Amino acid sequence: MNTLLDDVLSSLNQLSASKKVLFILSLILAIGIIDYVSGPQLSMTLFYLLPISLSVWIQSPRAGIITASVAAMVLLIADLMSLAAFSSFVIPLWNVVIRFGVFMVICFSLSALKEILERERHLARTDALTGALNTRAFLTTLEREVRRARRYDHPFTVSYIDLDNFKQVNDQHGHARGDEVLKMVVETLRSNLREVDTLARLGGDEFIILLPETNADAAMSALEKLKRELLSKMTLERLPVTLSAGVITFVSNYPDPDEIIRETDALMYRVKTEGKNDLIFSTFF
Repeated sequence: MNTLLDDVLSSLNQLSASKKVLFILSLILAIGIIDYVSGPQLSMTLFYLLPISLSVWIQSPRAGIITASVAAMVLLIADLMSLAAFSSFVIPLWNVVIRFGVFMVICFSLSALKEILERERHLARTDALTGALNTRAFLTTLEREVRRARRYDHPFTVSYIDLDNFKQVNDQHGHARGDEVLKMVVETLRSNLREVDTLARLGGDEFIILLPETNADAAMSALEKLKRELLSKMTLERLPVTLSAGVITFVSNYPDPDEIIRETDALMYRVKTEGKNDLIFSTFF
């Protein structure tokens, strides 16, 4: 049931902003027509909560309030068109005020719930120290990219990074300084990556980067720039930290995410054994 609901919400989230508005308004109009046809004897208030809730969830709290206002107006119009059924015109006005109050409670409650869930989802996906993605979140992203690459036959690049001499920082300056260095590394790498790229911390001083739609030449240029920028930052901080990385561009016969990580890790280890502070590039056909 949850999977079905997630699929529906995911599909609705993929709609453009204008299509979302059109969908929500169509729902309200349909419910309003049914409300009018069924007459004031049968309350349809509960059904108006559907478009209001959807508006909050797939748009924003502000959109939910606007939707609630529209729903209240439709309710009022439906009641006024059946005014003869009421002993006083004040009754429909009173009803719509009460219903609008209920709608507002739902809006604010759902907004608070959505914010809590999004915060928990963010915390579950990110490394607490650096703010980079964690391993689980990266694997999910990489799996999605592999599926996309298999479907469209587009290249992508993965780089497995290990910081050289990081242990010296912890030993000589303490773990607090080491934590600061890790944050600096993430900040430096992230500021030199594209918005579509993905950076994750795998643990300790190991990081991994996914570069979608990136061939071997573009990957070489990007990683060499990252290495230069990081070295410049560490030199400025008077720290001995450098970068070793295995970089593989995948252009066909795309392996599973676990194998991709193993292959790039092995290439990075080769850099470490051959002297560190270097990049090794490879292409997977």
